Amino acid sequence: MINVGIITVSDRAFRGEYEDKGGPALKQFCEKCGWSVATQAVVPDEEALIGDKTQELAKTCSLVLLTGGTGVTERDVTPEAIRAIATKELPGFGEVMRLKSFERFPHAILSRNLAAVVNKSLVICLPGSPKGAVECLEFVAEAIPHAIELLHGNPTSH
Repeated sequence: MINVGIITVSDRAFRGEYEDKGGPALKQFCEKCGWSVATQAVVPDEEALIGDKTQELAKTCSLVLLTGGTGVTERDVTPEAIRAIATKELPGFGEVMRLKSFERFPHAILSRNLAAVVNKSLVICLPGSPKGAVECLEFVAEAIPHAIELLHGNPTSH
């Protein structure tokens, strides 16, 4: 069973100015995949807080999903926060997410989605829109169980 932590990165959702819809959308997708969502959190667009919460969840979750903060504005710092704490970056995840998204939505080329290893957890940074986050996760979902098995040192036949 894949144990998942979900972090929504949004100043406005953190302040309660609007309802977090990205986290719940990801939770629903994860449950459909048979993955167990252990915890959900909302943090502001602050690099240190994003990194701290990710490291906290990576201690108990094999998969940490972040939604938000992957754009090009000044406050979009999720990729920087994850790169600062990661031991490895997995560029194929971001490449696939951008390529497949671009086919449907040309502005997706501006997204800075990525995946990385933090502790023994797979961390994936997804767009802030609920629809975009779920679609991008769908594009890479088949690779996730294999990646987690490898991170946990389990031999595979692939």
